[in-house]
Amino acid sequence: MKAEFASCELCPRRCRIDRNAGFRGFCGAGDGLRLFRWGPHFGEEPPVTGKNGSGCIFFSRCTLKCVYCQNSPWSWKGGGEDVTVARLAEIMRDLALKDKVSNWNLVSPTPYLPLIREAKEILAAEGVSLPFVWNSSGYERTEILEEYRDLCDIALFDLRYSRNETAMRYSSAKDYVETARRAVEWAWKNTKPIVRVLVLPGHADEAIESLAFIANRVSREVPVSVMCQYVPSFMAKTIPPLSRGVTEAEYHQVVESLELLGLENGWTQGFGAADASNVMLGENMEPGSGTIR
Repeated sequence: MKAEFASCELCPRRCRIDRNAGFRGFCGAGDGLRLFRWGPHFGEEPPVTGKNGSGCIFFSRCTLKCVYCQNSPWSWKGGGEDVTVARLAEIMRDLALKDKVSNWNLVSPTPYLPLIREAKEILAAEGVSLPFVWNSSGYERTEILEEYRDLCDIALFDLRYSRNETAMRYSSAKDYVETARRAVEWAWKNTKPIVRVLVLPGHADEAIESLAFIANRVSREVPVSVMCQYVPSFMAKTIPPLSRGVTEAEYHQVVESLELLGLENGWTQGFGAADASNVMLGENMEPGSGTIR
């Protein structure tokens, strides 16, 4: 039993339910660990991928409910495998010692943070350590980020929306904008951030507004990854304008804003990355052709 699960407030929804007693909040996570997949991954941004890949660990369940989620079998529906803390430590050990990955990349870890820390402590006692990547939607409480700072050497956060009505419509998060922006500001002050901005069809203006926030309120030195890999998935297939892909004009509009805003660190994608045939379930696309200039 974990004290943090007795009245769970790990994510911004602060459900305050007793996961130890079998209750489940918005994300649907229980009192144990549930993983969908793990292994070396070579499609992250270059500082994360490194020489031998990033050791991605995909956790089941999510604090958002995105209608376009490519990972809905486990983010929405909870698919995956229940594992013990000892098993998670074994997976992390193998990634570090056998696969020799550059880092442990925790994908949507927030519901399981206390248990992940337990696994980390097992490995630390053995002298096994790697940097941690906290890979998430950016919908995080800064108090929790601070409490679990030891699991966040690199913050790989999204800024998905610049307007809360859009965030509510597509991800059931009415406070996403201010919450994710606070998380990005915290990351810039406390760790090494990379901010991902996914261009959504019909919402290129929001991507530009998110980039403007970074440039004007955080720093023009923040590495940003501007992505055009959106493909209609899950429920979005019947929800215009999400039911179509991003147009080349929309993506170029966002890319052109980078120079105007003075954002010079990061990556863009070749527009072909939006081809559905290139998107693998649960995998991130290759992050593009190099630094933004």
